[in-house]
Amino acid sequence: MLIRAGYELVLETSAPTPLISMLSIRPSRFPDLITPHRIETNSSIPAHDYRDAFDNICTRMTLPVGFTTVSCDFAIEDNGLPDPQSPHAIQHDVKDLPHEVLLYLVGSRYCETDLLCQSAWWHFGHVAPGWQRVQAIVDFVHGHLTYGYQYARSTRTAWEAYNERVGVCRDFAHLAVALCRCMNIPARYCSGYLGDIGIDPVDVPMDFHAWFEVYLGGEWHSFDARHRVPRIGRILMACGRDAADTALTTAFGSVRLASFKVHTDEVTQVLSNSAEPLSLAA
Repeated sequence: MLIRAGYELVLETSAPTPLISMLSIRPSRFPDLITPHRIETNSSIPAHDYRDAFDNICTRMTLPVGFTTVSCDFAIEDNGLPDPQSPHAIQHDVKDLPHEVLLYLVGSRYCETDLLCQSAWWHFGHVAPGWQRVQAIVDFVHGHLTYGYQYARSTRTAWEAYNERVGVCRDFAHLAVALCRCMNIPARYCSGYLGDIGIDPVDVPMDFHAWFEVYLGGEWHSFDARHRVPRIGRILMACGRDAADTALTTAFGSVRLASFKVHTDEVTQVLSNSAEPLSLAA
């Protein structure tokens, strides 16, 4: 299938302000692009890309005084299948894990493994290692937290979510990541696009989404504690230890978010050199 995705952010500043954004898709999805993926601004601000330690694409720019619109619109090919399932994927012994995976076993800014370790082993110590244990963690987090935009708080950690029992998608992901790490399963936080494809449309404004990946059977697998079931059309933007490594924007000064729009839709056909769809899928 083809998916048209993108965003429009309007940022207001009272002084020139350096900004780092993480609003590009992951390099692994570049081959799937049908149209160019370009970050544009309303005032042609010079911008420069670089890759961070997690291989995310970061964009540097300096916002001028006033309002700046940052936008992107692209079309990408997707296999149209739900998240792959590998129920026989094994959990590796820590001694057998690749060096580059080990950092996803330890605590981080939003994932306090030290505080959650005892609870994790109490809840999941009896579950067979591997895919079954991860699914048990997903099921637990999905049922333990109540979802709602009114519960959003940028400083909430996994430990706080566990005790408060509320949150948004990033809180679901943080708690699941932390619990997996407590059980010696490498887990990393992911952000990106997830539209209402293959499900009944949800009557809320589209937003970016957070999920997580675990390392089992020698590769990374996607899980989603917010939705619990496999979904169609994930487009990965960034991954890291937690949300601190994948912030959509990091401003070095005072910035007000004046407007925020995200779109992710299945399309039936696109022009060869533009993301503008000829017709939208029903």
